[in-house]
Amino acid sequence: MRLRLQLTGWGPRALVLTDTPDPDCSRCDGEGGFAYDYGDHKGEYAGTEWDPCTCWDENRRWTLLRFPPIRHRRRGVRDPWSDEPPF
Repeated sequence: MRLRLQLTGWGPRALVLTDTPDPDCSRCDGEGGFAYDYGDHKGEYAGTEWDPCTCWDENRRWTLLRFPPIRHRRRGVRDPWSDEPPF
């Protein structure tokens, strides 16, 4: 298991310890999985699929520290075309 620290930006912000792909894996060459493109019925590009490799469990993570939510200050609505100074 190769661990690293990561800051999550989705949901509640937290500092987590995550697993990383094996850099010496002979199947995925350390990338952690396999990406392949696929097409629609006309043969046009329709997206990319990702299959994870067995050398890495992308769901293995432990939360070390949760951060409180950032509170934004609410500002009054100001008319951008007004002649009054902003102060």
